[in-house]
Amino acid sequence: NFVFSRNRKQWYQRRVRGLTPKFYVALTGTSSVISGIILIFEWWYFHKHGNSLIEQLALTYVAPFIGGIDLPEKPAQSECKVWRNPMNLIRGCEYFKFMQATGNSPLTHYDMNLTAQDQQMFFCPDVTGAGDKSDELMALAWRSVDTEKRIQLALQAVASNASCASAYVLLAEECASTVPEADKYFRQALKIADNNIRRFVAVPSHDVKAHSLHRRDINICVYARRRVAMCLRKMGKLKECIKITRELIKEFPLMSVLHIHENLMESLLAQKAYNDVQALLTRYDDLNLPKSAVICYSAALLKIRPVCEKFFVDVTVKKGLTTHQFEAVEALQRAVEFNPHVPQYLLEEKPIILPPEHLLKRGDSEAVAYSFYHIAHWKEVPGSIKFLECFWKDTFKLIPFPLEKGKLFHPYTAGTEETDRELLPTFHDVSVYPKKELPFFLVFTAGLCLFTLSLALLTHFYPIFMGELARIALEYFATPFAMIAEHLQALLPQQVWNLLTRA
Repeated sequence: NFVFSRNRKQWYQRRVRGLTPKFYVALTGTSSVISGIILIFEWWYFHKHGNSLIEQLALTYVAPFIGGIDLPEKPAQSECKVWRNPMNLIRGCEYFKFMQATGNSPLTHYDMNLTAQDQQMFFCPDVTGAGDKSDELMALAWRSVDTEKRIQLALQAVASNASCASAYVLLAEECASTVPEADKYFRQALKIADNNIRRFVAVPSHDVKAHSLHRRDINICVYARRRVAMCLRKMGKLKECIKITRELIKEFPLMSVLHIHENLMESLLAQKAYNDVQALLTRYDDLNLPKSAVICYSAALLKIRPVCEKFFVDVTVKKGLTTHQFEAVEALQRAVEFNPHVPQYLLEEKPIILPPEHLLKRGDSEAVAYSFYHIAHWKEVPGSIKFLECFWKDTFKLIPFPLEKGKLFHPYTAGTEETDRELLPTFHDVSVYPKKELPFFLVFTAGLCLFTLSLALLTHFYPIFMGELARIALEYFATPFAMIAEHLQALLPQQVWNLLTRA
């Protein structure tokens, strides 16, 4: 037995020493290529779905065969409320033109479905049979997902009833090819809705259908006047835009849920009426009212404006922050804590795309919507971008981690990334906060790929040294197996061992 085991060990050593350096180069090179391919798939899957591909495959196909794996239950994600974007663009003359020019749709199906639900709620009577044939056609138009069919139904509604205000709203949104043309349609809808509201005085109070149509006309009136103001803003007529928006807020104070004040705030910033913006912030930047990126970052901009022009990094490092500079930094950190995605767009570290029709507060969709309009206002204030670049990252040192509680606001809601991905187009790289930790298998495959690639390069450039090192390593790792074979040989009968060794 001793002679047999020694002969077998010598045979094994001759086989190991007979391996050439080319074999080790091929072995390590192939291993690095395979691990690199696995790494690419792991990174792609993590970037798209947020978890590990290997882990997902193991849980799906391997776990059932071994009786399953008891995973800790994930806490239920609170529902993320989606808001209507108060500054959404006009589909026909803005969104659709972008799609025709680039071939990419700036709106997702989820976003457009939410808009269709809003339109049905705003522009359709809430009592069955309250309207005429034109209202029935418009009900079909608002439910349709085909743009051409919606426009055709709206044209049929106008042909059936020239006083169908909701039909002109749809034509303004989706049929008009220019902003002045959309403004013309919106004014026509506004004129019809105002006439219907004036005639409502003579309607009996018990007429349910008439009251339903009256509520519909009020919604059209508010919506059309707001869109007329936005068209004027796009055409550069700021004074008329501000006048209409102020009157709208004054006449319909209960419509604050539509955030019309954000339209007014943006127009005032474009006019550089900073005192009026401050007065508006005093009214709406209240603890009891919901915050938004427009309110928080506009407040920060007004605090930064008096101090940023004379702000120098070298002087600040030597002398420290003044009282006004410290207040500006606090306002900026408050805004960054509310929405940490905005600074990357204001600093142009990420490309700005067309804003969606709906947004998630404190999410990337809100950051895109805010930056699309307000980056110009920040650039109009000299030194504000530089001030932002110096201090915005310090905010994350003040926020508790993990984010079980915030500093000035509530902690970030789980599931914001998934909602933002549904609201924003696929060609946009969604900003995520807080950043997800890399899964174990992604780190493992990256380390394995680098390790095998390093071995392949070293073996290629230093074949003799690496070949000798590989032989020593193989002999070292083979020693336990040789000892196991000797013990098995001592335990098993000689005839059985001979049969096994021959096999």
